[in-house]
Amino acid sequence: MSLLRAKIQDAFNEPACEENRGKDAKARKKGCSKPLTPGAAAGGCAFDGAKIVLQPITDVAHLIHAPLACEGNSWDNRGAASSGPTLWRTSFTTDLTELDVVMGQGERKLFKAIREIKEAYGPPAIFVYPTCVTALIGDDIEAVCKRAAEKFGLRVVPVNAPGFVGSKNLGNKLAGEALLEHVIGTVEPDDAGPYDINILGEFNLSGEFWLVKPLLDRLGIRVRACIPGDARYFDIACAHRARAAMMVCSTALINLARKMEQRWDIPFFEGSFYGITDTSEALRQISQLLVKKGADPEILGRTEALIAEEEAIAWKKLAAYRPRLEGKRVLLNTGGVKSWSVVHALMEIGIEIVGTSVKKSTVEDKERIKQILKDDNHMFEQMAPRELYAMLSEHKADIMLSGGRTQFIALKAKTPWLDINQERQHPYAGYDGMVELVRQIDLAIHNPIWRQVREPAPWDCQPAVREELPSTKSETATVQALKKFAGTMADDFGEC
Repeated sequence: MSLLRAKIQDAFNEPACEENRGKDAKARKKGCSKPLTPGAAAGGCAFDGAKIVLQPITDVAHLIHAPLACEGNSWDNRGAASSGPTLWRTSFTTDLTELDVVMGQGERKLFKAIREIKEAYGPPAIFVYPTCVTALIGDDIEAVCKRAAEKFGLRVVPVNAPGFVGSKNLGNKLAGEALLEHVIGTVEPDDAGPYDINILGEFNLSGEFWLVKPLLDRLGIRVRACIPGDARYFDIACAHRARAAMMVCSTALINLARKMEQRWDIPFFEGSFYGITDTSEALRQISQLLVKKGADPEILGRTEALIAEEEAIAWKKLAAYRPRLEGKRVLLNTGGVKSWSVVHALMEIGIEIVGTSVKKSTVEDKERIKQILKDDNHMFEQMAPRELYAMLSEHKADIMLSGGRTQFIALKAKTPWLDINQERQHPYAGYDGMVELVRQIDLAIHNPIWRQVREPAPWDCQPAVREELPSTKSETATVQALKKFAGTMADDFGEC
């Protein structure tokens, strides 16, 4: 536990975080991200955060050392996609029972589970996750993993991020620490080149990374490792030989990017593949970093040619939607990189942003939003469901873009809603992704169902019917009133 405390303190004292650098020594210890109240479940726990970062590594077996419910609540909670292996979608757990806890059988059961996975599936590695129960009873996960690795000739990686140590964001960072300590740099590639890059914090939700990779392929840029989206274990193990890196979600893996720069001299920048302008700028910065690291400067010219070609195609496709969407008002209830990247993307086609959440955004994210919107009043740290409902029911926004947890607020307010978080079914990254996002917004706003549900009910626009309903509660009077009401609706329904 002392080693875990040191890792947690190191994660909170993040030098790459601009907000943290501005604090004094005492305040810095409190960390960049505000931890949840002990016992609170909102926002996810550290175990959940670690699983989110590592589970998209597709050829690895992810073993949860815990009672069954821990794995049941966290399995496949992201819509990440794989272009090959499917082992990551197989659920593995030691399924500890009360008897195992009382009799101290946890470590023995874990060792046996590792052996069974190795024999049945033969994965390149097994990631082992302790949770609150196994951490509290003192199971030595790291010792078991070390012994199993020696015994079975298999890479067994302990991911020490039990839920009670902090928030989901802290779990993201602890997962990055596990990769640094046990995976990255453990394999030397024999094909390292001057155009190798890493993409960090990209989860390949709904296959979004597959819309970006072809652009890089056309430039001759090879993605050595995309961490974690559609990743392979050995790709991540060789990631230390990349020449540059792009950080997509800094709140999750900023510690990973900083330490890889310190250890292996891999410069990084924070960018976004959401929106036409941001996608183009990301491609430019990748090429510029590679040139600084020794790549041929001719790649800069090829990048500009590719950008001009793809932008022309995308703007031509978007032209059809501009007349239908220009001036429409959007409320964004999301966070992180999407809090500013999607804002910029939508404003490019004339959509007005009435508000965007910055709950999970870094200081840099907030500064970008200020520069884009020119008004702090459109930023909100957290908006209660009651306030969201009031804003939507008063028609201050034409559509809300958010995660699944707030969709029912929009539906209750009879307002169009589009999923933009991890549960979404459509990829929105890159040039083609931007066209798809605008298309989905257009479909949602102009769906005829909203006009129908907003119309008053027939009895709300016929006061005479309501006045004639008798106050008596007798069965005969009620039946007569219903018959009369039905006849009135049949005669006057068209007047409403």
